[in-house]
Amino acid sequence: MSTVIVYCHPYPKSFNHAILESVKDNLEHRHQPYTIIDLYREHFEPIYDEEELRLFHTGQTTDPLVTKYLHLLKNTNTIIFITPIWWNDIPGMLKGFIDKVMKEGPGLSHTVSKLGIHGELTNIKHAYVMTTSTAPTFYFQLFMGNGIKKIFINKTLKQLGIKKGTWINFGGITTSTNQRRKKYLNKIATHHFNL
Repeated sequence: MSTVIVYCHPYPKSFNHAILESVKDNLEHRHQPYTIIDLYREHFEPIYDEEELRLFHTGQTTDPLVTKYLHLLKNTNTIIFITPIWWNDIPGMLKGFIDKVMKEGPGLSHTVSKLGIHGELTNIKHAYVMTTSTAPTFYFQLFMGNGIKKIFINKTLKQLGIKKGTWINFGGITTSTNQRRKKYLNKIATHHFNL
C-alpha cells in the first residue's frame, strides 16, 4: 500500500517543506511507495459552501478533491501529516481537510449511531503527526494542554478509526540553529516509520 502524506504549508522554502523532503527520502530509501496530498498546492478549498454542507450526511460532495482524498485514505495503512502549529493548534487548512474529507456513511470515514461515532478508517494502522512550532515542545505539553496529542491524535484520529498515532514536533524553530535543523532532518530521513 502507498503511504499517504498530508502536507499543509504554503511556503516551499519553509522548514516544513524540508521535513517533507526528508520523509520522501526516507520512504524512497525503503522502496516504500507514497502519495502526497499537498493542500495548498492543489488549491484545496477548506470551507463548506451551502451545497457541500447540505450533502454532508449523505456522504456526497461537490468537490472532486474530497472524493480523491477519501479514496486515498481508504487505501493506505499509514498516514503522515506534516504541518506547522499555528496558535496552539493545526492550521485552518488542515482542520478544513478533516471537516470536509471525513464523510459520514458506511464505507466512508465514519458512521454515527446513538452510541457515538464509529471510525471506518481502520485500514490506517498508524498516523504520524509531524509539526513545527515557535514554542518549545514541552511548553505545549505542560502549559497549553497538549492539544496535538490529546485532541487531534487521541480524539479526532481515533474517532475516525486510526488507533495508533505518534506526534513528532520540532519546537523552537524560530531560534534554532542550522546545525540543529540539519540534525533533525537527518533523524527524520532515517526514522523507522511503522508502515
